[in-house]
Amino acid sequence: MKRWTFLLRPGWLALALVVVAFAYLCFTVLAPWQLGKNTKTTRENNQIEASLTAAPVPVTTFLPHQNSSAPNEQWRQVTATGHYVAPAQVLARLRVVGGEPAFEVLVPFAVDGGPTVLVDRGYVRPVQASKVPEIAPVPTGTVTITARLRDSESAPPDKPPFREDGLTQVYAVDTALVTRTTGVPLAGSYLQLVENQPGVLGVAELPHLDPGPFLSYGIQWIAFGIVAPIGLGYFAYSEIQARRREAAAATTAAAKPAGPVTVEDKLADRYGRRH
Repeated sequence: MKRWTFLLRPGWLALALVVVAFAYLCFTVLAPWQLGKNTKTTRENNQIEASLTAAPVPVTTFLPHQNSSAPNEQWRQVTATGHYVAPAQVLARLRVVGGEPAFEVLVPFAVDGGPTVLVDRGYVRPVQASKVPEIAPVPTGTVTITARLRDSESAPPDKPPFREDGLTQVYAVDTALVTRTTGVPLAGSYLQLVENQPGVLGVAELPHLDPGPFLSYGIQWIAFGIVAPIGLGYFAYSEIQARRREAAAATTAAAKPAGPVTVEDKLADRYGRRH
């Protein structure tokens, strides 16, 4: 047991705590974080791929009621007939489209015989670095649109909506936030217009079907969580082996006899050394 007592020293205890904490984070936070992102990306890629061949259906198929949402049908093309609620138009700011800054123009759309949904008309580029450009108005009267279903985003809590130059601006396409801001009840999912639709502006390309590195990152964090305790055990074992060698060397040195006794040493012991 004495060989293991060094593990109770503060330095070794601190190292063990760090390793245990690191392994715990790997298995409970870091790996699930990356694997969760991989699951989300794979799900979205599958939804995009399926939407490319599926025919558009009426929006009320997936959003029959005012409080409906359709998270499992994201990117699916739908059609809707109704009218735009132009006075409730807002802008989503600090967006990036094609690697460049943009505003996304959002406006409620009242579906005939269905809910009112938020429609993303597309993007416009800022002028003079951050100013809102002139935005074409939406058509009046009844129109039919084709769009893609999208999941509502979550607005950052520390960035409330504000009004500037006569336009309300928000920091995310958050249907609940737009409802509170405009007073117009909206469904949980929103619609993103496709090309050549009434009221459409700049249309962003569909995301690339790239799974990303998240799966490999998740596996790496799992591997790190396994290797860290093994490494600690290896260092402890190496320290024990080194201490064994040092103890064996000390024992051997203590048991080793002194060098041969000469005649001079014998005479010196008997008569004393001459100076």
